[in-house]
Amino acid sequence: MATRVGIALGANLGQRLTNIRVARDMLRGLVDPESLYLQAPIYQSQAVDCPSSSPDFFNTVIEIDYIGEPYELLRMTQGVEFRLGRDAVHEQNSPRLIDVDILYFGGSVVGEDILNIPHPRMLERRFVLQPLNDIRPNLILPGDSATISEHFRYLDSDEAPLTLVQSVW
Repeated sequence: MATRVGIALGANLGQRLTNIRVARDMLRGLVDPESLYLQAPIYQSQAVDCPSSSPDFFNTVIEIDYIGEPYELLRMTQGVEFRLGRDAVHEQNSPRLIDVDILYFGGSVVGEDILNIPHPRMLERRFVLQPLNDIRPNLILPGDSATISEHFRYLDSDEAPLTLVQSVW
């Protein structure tokens, strides 16, 4: 049985839009092409918690139907990053060609060193909440009582407003 999975895509080096498109296409290749698929617009955001000279990010969120286990999907998302040129060992929050993060995995809760679901900082970050709100405003994460729309509406963040890059991509 398929599980609805939210995945954040971000890039701030190289051909950012191309990198996000290729990552999306690789992830869509993991699922039945007839399954329900959602994709948010791509936004530009200032780098958060990155070195001060970091270029702006392009960010978006996709949602897929996934058949499998969370750790299996983690291996696949890491494979996407690796194939698109991300170093296997990298400094946390450093500029990157692609970043692929599992945000939620249906109703699963995982709390491990290498995998935390729901993503522990997703509700604090405009660059995740805004695109997620575009596609799943009524989603309530496991262990929560507020919708994504409510979290976005009451977000207390120092992040600058996002700039729309592309609605349809």
